[in-house]
Amino acid sequence: MTSTPSTLFSGTRRRLALALGALALAGPVLAAWPEKPVELVVGFAAGGGTDITARTLAVHLTKQLGTPVVVTNKVGASGELGLAYVAKAAPDGYVIGMTNMPGLVTLPIERKTQFKGNDFAYIANLVRDPSAFSVLGNSKYKTLADLVADAKAHPGELSYGSTGVGTDDHLAMVLFERLTGTRLNHVPYNGAGPLRTAVLGGHVVIGGMNLGEVMPFKEKVRILGQASPGRSQLAPDVPSFNEQGVNLVFNSERGIVAPAAIPAAVQRRLADAMRTIAADPEFQKQMQAQFTEMDYVEGPAWKTRLDKATADFNALWKTTPWSDAK
Repeated sequence: MTSTPSTLFSGTRRRLALALGALALAGPVLAAWPEKPVELVVGFAAGGGTDITARTLAVHLTKQLGTPVVVTNKVGASGELGLAYVAKAAPDGYVIGMTNMPGLVTLPIERKTQFKGNDFAYIANLVRDPSAFSVLGNSKYKTLADLVADAKAHPGELSYGSTGVGTDDHLAMVLFERLTGTRLNHVPYNGAGPLRTAVLGGHVVIGGMNLGEVMPFKEKVRILGQASPGRSQLAPDVPSFNEQGVNLVFNSERGIVAPAAIPAAVQRRLADAMRTIAADPEFQKQMQAQFTEMDYVEGPAWKTRLDKATADFNALWKTTPWSDAK
């Protein structure tokens, strides 16, 4: 049967009507997002730097999205359980996660993880928090040089607490050992809150906590060094590792991810909200009060930076493996 112009036109109209109908069904779903609370997942215990950043961000995200943003702590395996929970969540935007780099890229290098890098949509990196070494205020260690000398005299004996294997705190120790020719006794915890309690209780000699995590307790501890390139403007009295002859620059970088298959419109909504929050003077002021440095990087550029970090840590793993996990 030969098609006539009228039948072709009729078929075209039917296809157009079907397409418009599909858009009409999908449009309201995306336009209405979010219709319920959003869960912001943190893979570490409450009270640490990542948790505090997430809880501050949640207040601002609630305002931007017009729905409650609720922080939940999925603690364990150096942050892996939280990341895996986000990776496996329904890709509808109602579960997002706060990441902690380097763990985001180092965990899959050192072990068989429940998530992979391509399981995520990368919304934006938000802040960074320099690594730091702290001891009790009455410690015999006054400087990094004191610590290095005693660590060399007693290899493997000085206890160093971190927030878990493969975290920034642990890797700061690995790099420190490599740079100074020392060997410390690594003691992992499930977050900065439990670690801080261990330091204050004298259960570990050195606490590998980020600057923002330890500054609120500086009356009780002595910060031997922090790993910004120079002295942080947020803590000008704290010496850097560099100025003490240890060429260590290292941070905890915190950003937001969602499940990889999240709808593009929802991802844009989240990205727009993050951009607005990062530029908000009130949020910036809150980060300064937490001794946390702004480091806003949008999704695509952030992913490029993470890919480079992955290559760098893969190279480090080949020469200095930091874990025997499988």
